[in-house]
Amino acid sequence: MSIKTQLPVAESATNAVPDAKQALGWMHTARFLTTAAQLDQLPTVDVPEIAFVGRSNAGKSTCINTLTQQKQLAFASKKPGRTQHINLFALGRQGVTDAVLADLPGYGYAAVSRSDKLRWQRVMLNYLVSRPGLTGIVLLCDPRLGMTELDEALLEAVRPRVEQGLKFLVILTKADKLTRSEQAKALSITRLNAGGGEVRLFSALKKQGVDDVAQLLWQWTHPVAPTAPETPDSAAAASPESDASQLDEPGED
Repeated sequence: MSIKTQLPVAESATNAVPDAKQALGWMHTARFLTTAAQLDQLPTVDVPEIAFVGRSNAGKSTCINTLTQQKQLAFASKKPGRTQHINLFALGRQGVTDAVLADLPGYGYAAVSRSDKLRWQRVMLNYLVSRPGLTGIVLLCDPRLGMTELDEALLEAVRPRVEQGLKFLVILTKADKLTRSEQAKALSITRLNAGGGEVRLFSALKKQGVDDVAQLLWQWTHPVAPTAPETPDSAAAASPESDASQLDEPGED
């Protein structure tokens, strides 16, 4: 199965930076696409794909559900670490898929056997370093813990792709549990450790950071189409009068 975009290029360019209401409306279109236990079971996706990763208790499912304004889109198990599938969600209005969200299994939870941990670490690593079409990674962290060794190992693994242009965002969840000074400190420390990635505070309870993250994900998946520079010849051809004074005047569209 192959997922292809039908979104016109012109729409991508003009809507590259929507307001929060538009971005959240787009996020609300998320619907379940498929689930897979192995990479070879995933469909080929020819639209931008964004992966959500993080420790099992970092609030990943809650974050996805809050961004999409859907209570049970991402499954939050009562036993963290038990969900061991990659779940894909399609995004796009009127039946058109223009992006895909990938919810990867949480990692680092002690109740999961060592063999399961190692198996899923390999699956996730292979996904993050080799998945075609992967446009961005969203790493969920509890700011009270900061970036753990596992988080830093993940960042190190994807660093080559980030240096090649892969987008990277660290979301500090449960920000409502911190004071303002603690939030500022967590932001400052995480920015130093994020390897050039962006960092946002997020609270599902207070809706902090929701608008900002939704707009950022839209921009990741709807880049502005480059505009060809206007040449003197093309400018002259567009106007019956092409003297230098008129070329200097701003155009009116």
